[in-house]
Amino acid sequence: MAADEQEECSPSGYVVLGLIARHGPMTPYELKARTEESVQFFWPIPHAQLYRIPARLAELGLLHEEAEEDGRRRRVFHLTDAGHAALARWLANPHAPEPETRDPAQLKLFFADLGGPGDVVALAKARAAQHRRWLDLYEGRLAELDQAAQHDGEQSLARRRILTLAAAHERAYVDYWESLAAEEGE
Repeated sequence: MAADEQEECSPSGYVVLGLIARHGPMTPYELKARTEESVQFFWPIPHAQLYRIPARLAELGLLHEEAEEDGRRRRVFHLTDAGHAALARWLANPHAPEPETRDPAQLKLFFADLGGPGDVVALAKARAAQHRRWLDLYEGRLAELDQAAQHDGEQSLARRRILTLAAAHERAYVDYWESLAAEEGE
């Protein structure tokens, strides 16, 4: 990426900007809840970061922080015009860093020749089962979207896109691990 295309904030920062743009002003706790129901499946963010990132984005002028003066004294973050512009620039830029795959199962598979005779089959069966659970989850969420589609409009379309990709991804993993278990189990 060229220096003039440098990101204004981290991908996790764009998650925060995007969630606030989509759902309105939020506290870090509300961001945590929204993250858990949406991007956490493919872009996990430690909870502690969801308390630090908004403050850093406020320092950059991308969010505006309001502190409640009474009660729990929660910090509520609002998207600024600069934050909206940064999010728009990020979304309009078709370039993205190379994906990172940090799959412990793939690491074990790489070194499988050093293990015991049945280790690969056990690993493949366990991974197939886990990926099947995720596939069922994503397909279930897609079915729920079909029922609510007429009410959600563009947000529904955005969720459908990512859930369709996630389901295809998991389906490929299920197919691979199940075939490996069958092949190695012969």
